[in-house]
Amino acid sequence: MYTASWGDIVRRDLFGPRPDKRDRPYRFVIRMALVVFRLFGFRFDVRGGEHVPTSGGAIVCSNHVSYFDFTFLGLAALPQHRLVRFMAKASVFDHWFAGPFMRAMQHIPVDRKAGAAAFDAAVRSLKDGQVVGVFPEATISSSFTVKDLKAGAARMALDAGVPILPAAVWGGQRIATKGHPVVLKRGVAVTVVVGEPIVPEPGEKAQALLRRTRAAMEELLAEAQRTYPDQPAGDDDRWWLPAHLGGTAPTPEQATALDTGHATGHKGEPETPHPVARLRRRFARRGR
Repeated sequence: MYTASWGDIVRRDLFGPRPDKRDRPYRFVIRMALVVFRLFGFRFDVRGGEHVPTSGGAIVCSNHVSYFDFTFLGLAALPQHRLVRFMAKASVFDHWFAGPFMRAMQHIPVDRKAGAAAFDAAVRSLKDGQVVGVFPEATISSSFTVKDLKAGAARMALDAGVPILPAAVWGGQRIATKGHPVVLKRGVAVTVVVGEPIVPEPGEKAQALLRRTRAAMEELLAEAQRTYPDQPAGDDDRWWLPAHLGGTAPTPEQATALDTGHATGHKGEPETPHPVARLRRRFARRGR
């Protein structure tokens, strides 16, 4: 485990010897994130960063347990001096504060009503040699297990001819996740594990590649959970563990019912708005 140091934050070579000038906004945001990580003493265990290629396109496919997963996953690419272009909801790009940063960092907006445009943009980025980050579950998993995956990431890998890097992130749900208030307490542990590249085979179909990707993600998540250094402080603190590990999170079946608004037998909490959405509402109230 390590905690970001002030030395890490100001390192001139953090992004390599010749960082692209166009990525100055992205580098600034990363340094600011490291400041936050340092102030809150988050403890990181990041493994498998060597699997991120030093050049060329690749797709990072990860599970999704918290609102800040993308900031944690990006840490795995830093040792290779790579920046990850994440696919994110188009509404975030419309936000007055977050939007300009998202565009400057070359993240990719996803409008679910016009998904083809996002798909094409991601494939172009991959062919241009970028690393693209995808949460193929499409939303945070309330059960803290790997949900059914959308096929978009597999199709992108096949179209662009790039490998998939399966990944798992664990611990971020203790800070900010769906259905629970944001808790910025000191010393929370976050584990990130990146697996070996999954290279599409000649003639492989998207569903077959998707099955291989999900199996790898599940294995990496199990590893992250097994080696996670913290345990619940008591029975009231077991909410962040999945049911199969003795936690009180919804089972996958209950989570699916909650997501569709037809929960039976499980009292889910009202969904906590995304932090960006809360800021938007706060400033809207001030403007009245």
